[in-house]
Amino acid sequence: MRIGITLGDPSGIGPEIVAAALAARPDLAASAVVFGDPALSDAPGLRAITRLAPDDRIPGRPTLAGGAAQVAYLEAAIAAARAGQIDALVTAPISKTQAQAAGLVFPGHTELLAARLGAPEHAMMFHGPRLKVVLATIHAPLADVPRLVTPEAVARAAFLGAQAMARDFGVPRPRVGVLGLNPHAGEGGLFGREERDAIVPGIAAARDRLAGAGLDATLHGPLVPDAAYRGDYDLYVAMYHDQGLIPVKLLDFEAAVNVTLGLPLPRTSPDHGVAYDIAGTGRARPESFAAALALAADIVRRRIG
Repeated sequence: MRIGITLGDPSGIGPEIVAAALAARPDLAASAVVFGDPALSDAPGLRAITRLAPDDRIPGRPTLAGGAAQVAYLEAAIAAARAGQIDALVTAPISKTQAQAAGLVFPGHTELLAARLGAPEHAMMFHGPRLKVVLATIHAPLADVPRLVTPEAVARAAFLGAQAMARDFGVPRPRVGVLGLNPHAGEGGLFGREERDAIVPGIAAARDRLAGAGLDATLHGPLVPDAAYRGDYDLYVAMYHDQGLIPVKLLDFEAAVNVTLGLPLPRTSPDHGVAYDIAGTGRARPESFAAALALAADIVRRRIG
């Protein structure tokens, strides 16, 4: 098993949480392929993509060169994935601001990986011990969300999420709760029509796709958003970023893992950012990255059989 790892922002906590997670899992470290810089990692499987100057790898002090480096690590890992050199990819946090200043034209990891790896569709999922959530829309201003909640978006998230639960997470008959967008799930159209016009048709389309794929999953919804997470579901489909991420980070912050669904190989990452404020202080906690590493290995094992 060859797990690719990108170090993320050189000035963030990525290098230190990667080192801590690999030290705790020597079984995975022995075959890991780390895309980074020799000044930031001494992993046995390091591929030296950059050789940054000292001023461009100071914890908590991002630079343009560091922004370009984190993109270079990703591009090198993607090339390795396309060449069949790695079986999964685990990414340390990037700074979207610094990466875009250095020329990245995608909003983040998810969109870049889907485009470069030719994924016809993808979705962002968060996997925690207590809560699993997949998003119908990803990185979008809140004002744009009603327009982006379409039957196709809902069906895609629900189908890919249920498929992943059955194939990758060992839940053969997943129960999926699909949230509404509006208060009271629209209250029959009184508080909005997105439930009627997009979410109900999306659920129906997802049921058809699941049946066509031979997957035994049940979908329920639209659920009232403020009470939905009290239900007994294996997976929730949230309509927008914070509707899904607030409960995940409340319940499972240090153990939750970001999983990109729809790619040709498993990709996971921690559920937090670069944390410039604590980078280099020894206060960064590696639990989420360690969980991402372990989950990627588990998915590979399940897919291999």
